[in-house]
Amino acid sequence: MSIEVGAKLKGKVSGITNFGAFIDLGDKKTGLVHISEISNGFVKDIHDVLTVGDEVTVLVTSVGDDGKIGLSIRKAEDKPKEEKREQGNTTHRPTQKKPQTRNQNAGNNKEDFDSLMNSFLKKSDDRLSSLRRNTEGKRGGRGGRRN
Repeated sequence: MSIEVGAKLKGKVSGITNFGAFIDLGDKKTGLVHISEISNGFVKDIHDVLTVGDEVTVLVTSVGDDGKIGLSIRKAEDKPKEEKREQGNTTHRPTQKKPQTRNQNAGNNKEDFDSLMNSFLKKSDDRLSSLRRNTEGKRGGRGGRRN
């Protein structure tokens, strides 16, 4: 079985590392799906998405001279971006909340803004004072004193 770039193949997850998952493609061939190629969204932990033994469809993205095979699960999916466009073209549109103008919510936000600003200033002062305390004794460096 010849593996070519652009081919869609079925495989089984044979191993998981912190940077990707190894996929057994059969015929003693194994490829790597990098963590960035697992899903369209952000994947913090691969174990949340894949487990050893899962069957997946992958797209071959690269085949190195040394036999390394680069794979992608997210590119093997049947064009989810086009589905989103089709959904956007439907006649039924969800109702959206109209943004309030500045005058409509000025009374409520003034109190909120003041409290937020006061808490920010207090935290900022605390951080600056602790920074000053920690750097007071460290000024001057390691150089010798000049006479």
